[in-house]
Amino acid sequence: MPDQLPPVALSTASVYPESAEVGFLLAAELGYDGVELMVWTDPLSQDIKAVERLSARYRVPVLAVHAPCLAVTQRVWGTDPLERLRRSGEAAGILGAGTVVIHPPFRWQRGYAAAFADTVEDVARTYEVAPAVENMFPVRRAGLSAVPYAPSADPTDVGHRYYTLDLSHTAVAGVDALAMMDRMGDGLAHVHLADGSGSARDEHLVPGRGNQPCAEVCERLVASGFDGVVVLEVSTRRARTRHDRAALLAESLLFTRLSLQPPAPVVPTQAEPLDPPVPAVTPGTEPAR
Repeated sequence: MPDQLPPVALSTASVYPESAEVGFLLAAELGYDGVELMVWTDPLSQDIKAVERLSARYRVPVLAVHAPCLAVTQRVWGTDPLERLRRSGEAAGILGAGTVVIHPPFRWQRGYAAAFADTVEDVARTYEVAPAVENMFPVRRAGLSAVPYAPSADPTDVGHRYYTLDLSHTAVAGVDALAMMDRMGDGLAHVHLADGSGSARDEHLVPGRGNQPCAEVCERLVASGFDGVVVLEVSTRRARTRHDRAALLAESLLFTRLSLQPPAPVVPTQAEPLDPPVPAVTPGTEPAR
């Protein structure tokens, strides 16, 4: 068993449509060990100096940075995806985060795809972080399925030094999360814990509300001595109030902390006899009747 259990962080994407500051606030109030900063259209998430101030104000460390590689963030930090990747590594170095979460290139980003592997390694060396490539999923609409990532949605098809395992994505892709975990092997550096039902939509459900082996993944992490971060990346966009949002994130944290507990040691016990022992009687010494 490891001396210390993996830290559990909250993705600031989990408070959408509220701002990154609410992510820090709720992480502090609920007792998360840190946050993963999702860099996206929220202007606050793009301002690393402002993020440093939030981290200090709420006393919540930034444990990972999610690079702006979503379809909606193609103009965040410029239009060059290689530069966005480098800036994400720089931000992680400034914030003291050990991991940068990145997606495989889109198929139409041919230049980026050609330089992707070398740039990932360069970011790792330059900023001393783990750029962890995340498993993705095909897009399905009107009975058609297409993989928008090059060369595939599964980063183990190419092979990288570091990986992020996302269980909501395994649900959409219809792949075995435990088998994906095995393929990532010692390269597994980061986990996005969320659930899914297997629908065509990336649901990011609260762990335990779908069909993914969230608890089993946590148990394997503990048994293997995993030294990365477990990040709750759940969707709360339908929450009507901040109280409702906090309740979902508190449930997610409780599920994860319980699932990350090491099994109790088995202590052998000596069975008690059903009846008291009968004293031995030596012949010729029978008691008088």
